[in-house]
Amino acid sequence: MSGTLFIISAASGTGKTTLVQELCKRVPDLMVSISYTTRPRRPDEVEGVDYFYVDEDRFSQMVEDGEFLEYETVFGYHYGTPRRWVEDMLRQKKDVILVIDWQGARDIRALFPDCVTIFILPPDLATLEKRLRNRGMDDEATIRRRFSEAMEEISHYPGYDRLVVNDSLETALAELTDLVISKRKNLPYKGPDHQEFARQLMTEGGQIQ
Repeated sequence: MSGTLFIISAASGTGKTTLVQELCKRVPDLMVSISYTTRPRRPDEVEGVDYFYVDEDRFSQMVEDGEFLEYETVFGYHYGTPRRWVEDMLRQKKDVILVIDWQGARDIRALFPDCVTIFILPPDLATLEKRLRNRGMDDEATIRRRFSEAMEEISHYPGYDRLVVNDSLETALAELTDLVISKRKNLPYKGPDHQEFARQLMTEGGQIQ
């Protein structure tokens, strides 16, 4: 018996990073895989905590050497999930979280059919847009592009095992905690479904775009 691989995906601006950080504080022995990226490190980021930062040549060599379970290009930068670390943790019966997009989730599920996939939804589209604007780093055209890309990411929610709405941090955390604990105890998850909410969100997004 090995550990469980949990995949968490969400559109940009949904608050997944905070949720995952708080979840790991609440649930013992839950490990988060740290990706490699060619994106420059931001001032508030820490090497080995947020990402491992490498240049294009190093990343390409890692791809060639088969060091990634999956890798994607987002906004012109490459991101990859380390194969050896994830496999080692699972062999040690530790549960592992991968925070990746829908394409990475699809690739990982092909390798680990027993993984649990979770998609984090925003409470509404107005909140999603507000969060994208509050970054204060983008012009209007970039914000609209990011919003459109967020809706594209959300459109893949049907491919996930469970949905969680990040309206209240405490409520979303409680649902995530229940998901992890239920899996560990091999019990059915009895939390809310959120499928109808996701369908409504996509309908509203289509009207806006």
